[in-house]
Amino acid sequence: MAGSKKIPRPSGRISRGKAIAAAVVLLVVAVPTLNGFFGSFERTTGGEVAVVRNGGMLDNNKIRQIIDPGSGMTWIGWWSHVHKYPAQQRFYTITSDSGRGERAGVDVVTVPSSDGVNMGIEGTLYFNLNLDHATLRRFDDRFGTRKFTGADGKTRYAYDGDGGWSGFLDQIVRPVIENDLRTQINSFRCAELVSSCALVQNNAGGKQQQTSLKVQSNNANIAKVQNAINTSLEQDLQQTLGLPFLTNLHFNLARITLPEQVQQAVDSAQAAFAKVTESQAQVAQARAEAEANRARQEGYNKCPTCADIEKLKALPKGITVYAPGSDRVALPTR
Repeated sequence: MAGSKKIPRPSGRISRGKAIAAAVVLLVVAVPTLNGFFGSFERTTGGEVAVVRNGGMLDNNKIRQIIDPGSGMTWIGWWSHVHKYPAQQRFYTITSDSGRGERAGVDVVTVPSSDGVNMGIEGTLYFNLNLDHATLRRFDDRFGTRKFTGADGKTRYAYDGDGGWSGFLDQIVRPVIENDLRTQINSFRCAELVSSCALVQNNAGGKQQQTSLKVQSNNANIAKVQNAINTSLEQDLQQTLGLPFLTNLHFNLARITLPEQVQQAVDSAQAAFAKVTESQAQVAQARAEAEANRARQEGYNKCPTCADIEKLKALPKGITVYAPGSDRVALPTR
């Protein structure tokens, strides 16, 4: 019909722009949803325990649950955060052996003895993290929400692997260990812990002199220090941390060393005493030989014939003529 308008037919196709927009919306919604779903399951190995915190877009950040060591696959909720901590026995080592301690390089606690000698302490603290659920919640609230500086200078959370855990121990536990060592070592004299320290002594003028102090066994005193630390360390850590977060504590005192200058003085004193001992041995030997010669001569005086017999024994082999009482000795000729 002339002059009439055509009615547009509905198209079964979606415009390209609408298709792209729909795909973008789908990706924005689907990808986080899938990630949230597949990330909503967690499990732990036999050597770790997990503290789970809420983390949804509309959720709070409170602790949701605790996953015990060696668990199966566990639902932890959408977009939750998991803080994993060590569940097995751990240790904190202080040693002069570079690379073995918790700190880089030489790592020794230096504390003074009661007579003012700085002594290097090496040892290892063994402990377990308290796995009680209520205690773990308090631990994560107090130490799992802040970062600690590691030996490499980087800051990490306590649950960020070995680096984060070592940083926590280094900043929180290490000062308590040092304080306990300082308290216990300061109740003993240097020679009571290191026997060789008795060879030297600081006088008022600051010079080192040899002393006649008796070198004594120090194993019993070292055991006293170790036992005292094991008694006080658990109480001090609980008081410092607020709760018994660490249990089964045992400190093994491995070695006590002297400062380099003091050790050099000890070595010099030992070398000097060795020379004195050598000289005394030589004097004793000379005295013994003189005494033997004196006794021998007295015997000869009482028995002249015995002296002649000794002279005959001392003659070289091959003698043909010998006249006792004179200096004439005839040797064989060719």
